Formats: sequence, C-alpha cells, structure tokens
Amino acid sequence: MRLNSSGPSITVAGDDRITRLGRLLRNAKLDEIPQFWNVLRGEMSLVGPRPEVPEYVDEYKERYRNILKVRPGITDLASIYFRNEEDLLAKSSDPLREYRDRILPLKLDLADTYVQSRSMCGDMAILARTSIAIFLKRDSIEERMTPTG
Repeated sequence: MRLNSSGPSITVAGDDRITRLGRLLRNAKLDEIPQFWNVLRGEMSLVGPRPEVPEYVDEYKERYRNILKVRPGITDLASIYFRNEEDLLAKSSDPLREYRDRILPLKLDLADTYVQSRSMCGDMAILARTSIAIFLKRDSIEERMTPTG
C-alpha cells in the first residue's frame, strides 16, 4: 500500500491505496510471504484463523473469545472461501457494511468450525486446498453470495 494513505480497514478491488506492484503481489498471494517469518518465530502458524483488525474483534468480542485462544495462521478456510474478497466487496454499494454484516460473520463461523475440529489432517487439507485456490480464478463462496445494498 502507499505510504501515509488513509482509508477504511478493508480493501476493495480498485482501491487506489494499493500500488501496481502491491496489486500483483496480492493477486498471486505473494504478499503473505513475509508472514512466514512470524511462523518461524512461533507467533503464527501455517494454518489457523486469520488475524482481524481490532475494531472488528471488539465488535464481535464474544465470537472471538474462543477463536483468539488459537494461534493465528497464514491460511484458513476463510482464506479459501473468500479468496477474491476484494472483488466481492467492490460489487457492493456499501463495502464496509457488506464486510461487517455478511462476510465477517461467515468468516467467524469458519473460524469457529476450525477451532472446534482442528487436527493435523485437517490442517494438511487446508494447506492443499489453499495451494489449489491460489491457482484457480474462483474457488470461493463469493460466487454464491449476492452483495447487499
């Protein structure tokens, strides 16, 4: 993203805060590579609920209570299902409301499911599905969602 840029805590396709190089890195999911350093340091896991910005954690405090007990990950089920989230948000007349009221609750459901049933086999399946999703244009729940507004 551009230095000293301000805006909402979510990004929408076409967001002018994202540089051309940043857009390429995001589309290829290469912007996640620096997080491997966090994995090596033991601060993150390869698989686990994706970290969320504090304002949404505060808004859904009860839902996050159990989720935050698990080490965050680079990928999770929501990363697969919402692979093209920025495009989905761009279709909405109110992207912030779309994220807060529709997408985030679905992500929380997926995180709850992960926390309740996590296993090594499950993590391996998520890693495999993530690898596949990176190379597919659409491998997500997005196509079945109709933006509101």
